[in-house]
Amino acid sequence: MTVMTSASVARKRVLCVEDDEDTREMMNALLKSYGYEPVIAASVSDALESARSGGLALYILDHWLTEGNGIDLCQQIRAFDSETPIMFYSGAGYEADIQNGLRAGAQAYLVKPDFENLKPTIDRLISRTNLTTHLNLL
Repeated sequence: MTVMTSASVARKRVLCVEDDEDTREMMNALLKSYGYEPVIAASVSDALESARSGGLALYILDHWLTEGNGIDLCQQIRAFDSETPIMFYSGAGYEADIQNGLRAGAQAYLVKPDFENLKPTIDRLISRTNLTTHLNLL
């Protein structure tokens, strides 16, 4: 019998930051279908508020956002959370965009509409974090 603790449930919460309403709805549905609990933010300020509340397993950021951009948001998140993985899922697909996202502190960068690698990347990043957390508890 598997007992779900509040910590194990919290590890499945994923913050997705996307300013396009249709894409937000799509990501909300996809994350639910993947077995995660989506926390959706439409702006940088909403994202920071959700990020600071904690209990997230992953941040998914778009590159272009209202009130700023994903690179700045990634750096702001890294200022108070160096552990939770960050990935970009963005239409900004130039090599410079990808390198800037990774330099800002993200562990992965997928260019929209890469649905084939979306779930495996999310699962890999969250599994790696869960494994690290488990090993630190030993």
